[in-house]
Amino acid sequence: MKVIKNILSNKSVKYIHIFLLCCMLLVLALILTACNEYEASLMPGYPLEPKLSIPSTHQTISLSEGHSMVIMSDGSLWAWGNNYFGELGDGTMSNRNTPVQVGTDTDWASVSAGGGFTVALKINGSLWYWGASWSDVININLGPTAYRITTPVQIGTDTDWVSVATGSNRIVAVKADGSLWAWGVNWHGRLGDGTDTDRYAPVQIGTDMDWAVVAVSHTHTIALKTDGSLWAWGYNAAGQFGDGTTDDQYSPIRSIPIQAGMDTDWVSVSTGDHTVAIKADGSLWAWGSNQWGQLGDGTTTNRYIPVQIGTDTDWASAVTGGGYTLAIKNDGSLWAWGSNWEGQLGDGTTEHRTRPVQVGTDKDWINVAAGDRIIGIRADSSVWSWGWRGEGGWTEEGATLGLLGDGAAENRHSPVKIMEGVYVP
Repeated sequence: MKVIKNILSNKSVKYIHIFLLCCMLLVLALILTACNEYEASLMPGYPLEPKLSIPSTHQTISLSEGHSMVIMSDGSLWAWGNNYFGELGDGTMSNRNTPVQVGTDTDWASVSAGGGFTVALKINGSLWYWGASWSDVININLGPTAYRITTPVQIGTDTDWVSVATGSNRIVAVKADGSLWAWGVNWHGRLGDGTDTDRYAPVQIGTDMDWAVVAVSHTHTIALKTDGSLWAWGYNAAGQFGDGTTDDQYSPIRSIPIQAGMDTDWVSVSTGDHTVAIKADGSLWAWGSNQWGQLGDGTTTNRYIPVQIGTDTDWASAVTGGGYTLAIKNDGSLWAWGSNWEGQLGDGTTEHRTRPVQVGTDKDWINVAAGDRIIGIRADSSVWSWGWRGEGGWTEEGATLGLLGDGAAENRHSPVKIMEGVYVP
């Protein structure tokens, strides 16, 4: 006991106390940092960075007017719908009303469906193309007889592509260095290179190296930079740019990227005849055409500058369809509003909505894509669809295209499962 008392009475004990206190503070700091990182993982990414980072559970979906594409969690690529130009990529020109796998590769990272063609990225950063290839739409220098490309072919040899988006007849993509590239039809200056000249190979758009996210519609393009600023170019008849103007004529000013507003806290954007975007605080904003209430502000009045949709600040993602909008909240719930002629809102009715309504009660939605029908992915990686079944269009048979992927010939007013989830250990 005497030895212990001598130790405790020693002046060195205060240094031991200080050391233990520092250790406790360090542990507390590490715990708080871990908690903050987990919370941040549930919110939209900010600031934005043009990186190719594809986790094993990543799934992407895309649809055009005639066909649909989905990458499953194991990296396999699947397609269904119209295949007149070989846009499904399965080596045939046969329409498919249920999903078919595109080859056997399992290293697909992202995909975008265009007008009669498809573009996709692999995890090594290479860019691939299939479908229609004619000089007045998309020509990737495969020769004059390459009218239909029915299996994926690589575009060039570059392996530094990180994202790609398509319109009906053009492609816009971002490289790992943050540079922006585009090619295809350039009506109304929609490529963004300052001209209205069609381009048949990738051309760099300006010299900026800070592009992060690109959203493409049939007529215009909207993009985000890494600083959170929003930029637009092309056709602006419905005020989709969000800069307070409308313009339905070709203009050199509109044929290069121009900043829309001064805000620098945007984290995601989707565009069509209207535009929806999410800010870093999780708030949802919309502008452009509002004929069917697709902006979600409770009116049918067009808006030429962003208006906030409600007061919620827990929006995770949002996409535009043909006259309607779908969005997912942080809790995994799915919401829809706007035109509902074909049951595309998924609420079991054909009633138009001017404000967000929840689609069912499930809270496990992780991704959704919209056009004239919808494809959604749930947390178990299963794929669901609803809305318009599709008929007519580019098909020699004139038969129903089976756009929903469930093999049925009727519209669906609520989600139906078309693919089981893929287990990835």
